[in-house]
Amino acid sequence: MKRLVLLRHGESVWNKENRFTGWTDVDLSEKGVEEAHKAGKLLRSEGFRFAKAYTSYLKRAVKTLNVVLDEMDLDWIPVEKSWKLNEKHYGELQGLNKSEMAEKYGDEQVHIWRRSYDVPPHAMEKEDARSPFSDPRYAGVPAECLPLTEALKDTVERIRPYWEEVIRPDVQKQGEIIIAAHGNSLRGIIKILKNISDEDIPALNLPTAVPYLFEFDDNMNLVADRFLGDPDEIRALQEAVANQGKKK
Repeated sequence: MKRLVLLRHGESVWNKENRFTGWTDVDLSEKGVEEAHKAGKLLRSEGFRFAKAYTSYLKRAVKTLNVVLDEMDLDWIPVEKSWKLNEKHYGELQGLNKSEMAEKYGDEQVHIWRRSYDVPPHAMEKEDARSPFSDPRYAGVPAECLPLTEALKDTVERIRPYWEEVIRPDVQKQGEIIIAAHGNSLRGIIKILKNISDEDIPALNLPTAVPYLFEFDDNMNLVADRFLGDPDEIRALQEAVANQGKKK
């Protein structure tokens, strides 16, 4: 049996402020750090012993992973970081408050920006100080690969080859791996794993720092998947995620 755990980062400062974050490199909130510790303790109590970990280039995911591995006494395992696991790029929306945008443009429009499969927000300018073209961590990434906005479809398309060519073979080889990343990059992986339709994937809500376990047979056929933790608590957290883009 092969096991993969997907973990959305703990609450970030901008999650707390209900802002569109995307590729903006904001830190964890105090609550987010606590969530990461809780996730690490849960995974340790469940007997996980990861052989390798993956995360994005963004500190909220990196720090979540660091806390989890520390709680599990697994600080020593290899960690691979990739920009391909970054959050969906929200273009000009990055930094703006979701509820305020809903007041201005309506709940439906904000839902489209947040969850539409193939409609991206307005792109930011390449010269914008927030652009990945201005960020040294992406200096080695081909220019044509750097986004100025993304729909979920674009995020899935950058995730798919990385999953199929790098992570999937590693899960098969190593047996037990954790990925700490972001709501939309993880939804992309889940869409691939469960063959979720373009129409249904927007309804998937991933709470912060709740481990999501996938189990595979030796040929990497998906056998089972489930969130780890209290089901009632997880449902409440999922509902809260779904309501983030609505008017107050």
